[in-house]
Amino acid sequence: MKCRDIVTFLDSLAPPVYAESWDNPGLLVGDREKEIHKVFVAVDATDEIIEQAVMERADMLVTHHPLIFSGLKSVNEDDFIGRRVRRLIKEDICYFAMHTNFDVAGDMAGLVAEKLPLENTRILHETAEGMGLGRIGNLIEPMTACSLAETVKNKLQIADVVLYGDAEGMVKCIAVMPGSGKSEIEKAVMQGADMMITGDIGHHEGIDALAKGMMILDAGHYGLEKVFVEYMQHTLTEEWKDCVQVAAEKVKQPFTVL
Repeated sequence: MKCRDIVTFLDSLAPPVYAESWDNPGLLVGDREKEIHKVFVAVDATDEIIEQAVMERADMLVTHHPLIFSGLKSVNEDDFIGRRVRRLIKEDICYFAMHTNFDVAGDMAGLVAEKLPLENTRILHETAEGMGLGRIGNLIEPMTACSLAETVKNKLQIADVVLYGDAEGMVKCIAVMPGSGKSEIEKAVMQGADMMITGDIGHHEGIDALAKGMMILDAGHYGLEKVFVEYMQHTLTEEWKDCVQVAAEKVKQPFTVL
């Protein structure tokens, strides 16, 4: 299987046209004509992930977050991006990223929402006809914020979450915004969400959301977006099972809570 065939398939799942203007999805390293026998899937192209891909003898690495966001003026060992790009080239590994285009067209929020006891979900922030960022819906049965936090931890296999709000407060309507949801807080409030489940929430965003009547459950950027790995491994395996192997990172939070 040629790299270009896999790129075409991935672009059909999440067309680059749906990416934000600041984003940089697509084939970032490698030869489109390279024969691909094994693909490695991960959230980020860290040094550890690239090493895992090398050890797995992968020909192609597919991640959610792009390693390269802006133009490179040099590719050397002086910084971590250059070092990683050099390693990928040296090991002849093609590298593809699908980021905000996947959030929109690949339905990242939908993948998270379907793991939770929600009904009547809809797009939180429509960015294209019938598609967009986030989901909002109602719990099948109302529950306390504390009970919902435990549900999120169990269903999404997350060790720790941070709650801004009353642990015994009742929750019915939930907004789900994987990754960083700071910019979508106002939309969730306006649509009547009792809580937003998201990541990357700072002190001010948390207390300001509470002042507006909405709780926040910070389940972590990685904690929510790691569903990408499971989904892509399954999707690529189903599509190319007769000719391409698909391996994936061992899910692990990139930090330790002490």
